[in-house]
Amino acid sequence: MRGRDCVAKVSVTLKVFPEDPSALDALKAEVSKVVQIVESKEEDIGFGVKALSIRFLMEESAGVDAIEEKIASIKGVSQVQVTSVDRVEL
Repeated sequence: MRGRDCVAKVSVTLKVFPEDPSALDALKAEVSKVVQIVESKEEDIGFGVKALSIRFLMEESAGVDAIEEKIASIKGVSQVQVTSVDRVEL
């Protein structure tokens, strides 16, 4: 541990599956209203299915479940999967 002023956060990566694969840009805009996106990319899953992979930072003490539920409730989202949660120190 580096000291008291070290703030621990977690880097969370989610895979967001849209109901309509052509609406990824609009979906990204809606997700950015819930979290501050650090990185995003489109992923081809197969058979015309695409997903939006997004990474964001959040407080270590906060739970990922609440954010996952908020994103899953966005109109046009079919499914949300947490793909990684990594602790980072700033």
